[in-house]
Amino acid sequence: MKSKGEKLIRFISISESHKAFGLPAPQHPLVSLIHFNEANPFNTEMAPIYDVVDFYKITFITKNSGRLKYGQDYYDFDEGSMLFLAPNHLVGSTDYNSKTYCYILLIHPDLLLGHPLAKKIRQYSYFSYASNEALHLSEKERAVILSVYEIMEKELNSGVDEFSQEVVIAQIELMLSYVNRFYKRQFITRKKVSNDILQKTETILDEYLNSQETLKLGLPTVHYLSQHLNISSGYLSDMLRALIGKNAQQYIHEKIIEKAKEKLTTSEQSISEIAYELGFEHPQSFSKLFKTKTQITPLEFRQSFN
Repeated sequence: MKSKGEKLIRFISISESHKAFGLPAPQHPLVSLIHFNEANPFNTEMAPIYDVVDFYKITFITKNSGRLKYGQDYYDFDEGSMLFLAPNHLVGSTDYNSKTYCYILLIHPDLLLGHPLAKKIRQYSYFSYASNEALHLSEKERAVILSVYEIMEKELNSGVDEFSQEVVIAQIELMLSYVNRFYKRQFITRKKVSNDILQKTETILDEYLNSQETLKLGLPTVHYLSQHLNISSGYLSDMLRALIGKNAQQYIHEKIIEKAKEKLTTSEQSISEIAYELGFEHPQSFSKLFKTKTQITPLEFRQSFN
């Protein structure tokens, strides 16, 4: 890649992105599928150092040789890895070598206006996952995703007509549904990694609730956990949901209630003292959460043990 000053570049339109990478104008102004392969290699001389896009960007790596730079770090992305980026997120530089083949799908939010997918796509939390939380597809999964991409590629290259947008959106929705399924599979099949994260999560929460951090920082948050685990909040919540059926916030509440029960049954502290020690600003908030989770108040719980 040629030497450039590290300058933030914002792409408002897909056409601007094409131009920056030295590509022909897209067939459709609101959606583009770029296929880098042996016949169309990635031009590293044209790539911006950093960029922010006003559209969705999905990278599907079909072949990779060596490490790939994505953002400010290098990753050993396998063939069949997928990365997802939502509008207004920093992309960072992406260094593809001549042996890296991939599809890059760009979707402007305006394409989805008036379609149910406009709301649904915002609910897919994997668009906020970090680069090291990429989706790694099995051979069969790669074939499924590739088949969808090939349909989109043919559709976009055959010229735009009154049905083009409907057909392309249908394929995008199908592909995203498959991705949702495959990510849940990844949480389960990579069980050792997931279980290690789960164990670390429990340790971090236990240490936090057993220390004086709650008095200084308040209740533990999902952001606090994800920072200490070096993973994104969305990935943590989705992984926990796949493993134990609870998201990160629900898991935190569960641990808080466990600690509260311990204090209620082994100490003489008042309900207010316990609430403040756990990180609540107001005892009423503690009592409300406790009753929501247990169907009884903290006082009723304590009395049941006396």
